[in-house]
Amino acid sequence: MNRIDSKFGELNRKGRKALITFITAGDPDLDTTFELVLEMERKGADVVELGVPFSDPLADGTTIQRASQRALNNKVRLRDILKLVYKLRRKTEIPIVLMSYLNPIYKYGLEEFATTCRKTGVDGVIIPDLVPEEAEEWLTVARLNKLSTIFLAAPTSPLERIKKIASKSTGFLYYVSLTGVTGARDKLNSNIIEALKAIKRITNKPVACGFGISNPQQARKVSRYSDGVIVGSAIIDLIEKSTSRKAILKNVGNFVASLHQKMVGD
Repeated sequence: MNRIDSKFGELNRKGRKALITFITAGDPDLDTTFELVLEMERKGADVVELGVPFSDPLADGTTIQRASQRALNNKVRLRDILKLVYKLRRKTEIPIVLMSYLNPIYKYGLEEFATTCRKTGVDGVIIPDLVPEEAEEWLTVARLNKLSTIFLAAPTSPLERIKKIASKSTGFLYYVSLTGVTGARDKLNSNIIEALKAIKRITNKPVACGFGISNPQQARKVSRYSDGVIVGSAIIDLIEKSTSRKAILKNVGNFVASLHQKMVGD
């Protein structure tokens, strides 16, 4: 059992849902990312996703694309992010998930990447452009290194398809709440609640919902029907608009605290 499994188990016993926050590693720089992870944990984040910057992020909207480009301009690479996680592990035991497209992982080497993840303290990996049918090689090395592999299920997928995706997912199933790319939305997809209810009937794995969740009210609503809520673009918007590291930490910290408070009902 890794940190992700332990965290979902702990939250379930408390009758709580996971607040999962996403930021792009290296945006605006790696030192700020380090401080942000610790600040988000202090303000109520249960799991942190670190995005690996990539030049062609097909699933990402303009907000995360710009964050990715800022990190790439800083010459941030996968190796640097793994070193960052190792450094974070001296300060925190929060579950850390890397979200990376397949290309950087292939370049690093599947086996070497999985081994380094284990050694540095990564708990899980999301690979948006890897489907379960083509994942056996990765899943083998991930299992050997006790890494969770979190697959994405789209709202356009039939339930039978989602059931298969859930069976291959470890840690949790990532349900994408809308079609298209990532990005904060003013309104939630009207079908999301019924979809989550249906998915919860076909799997006993934790189900976390993301893409488009932009405020505490939406997070609370989605958390009632899922095991976790993933918020990314709304946080990156705040990073982009803040003019200093101090402002980033304050603005993101306050926002994460507001999400947490709404989700726990305070």
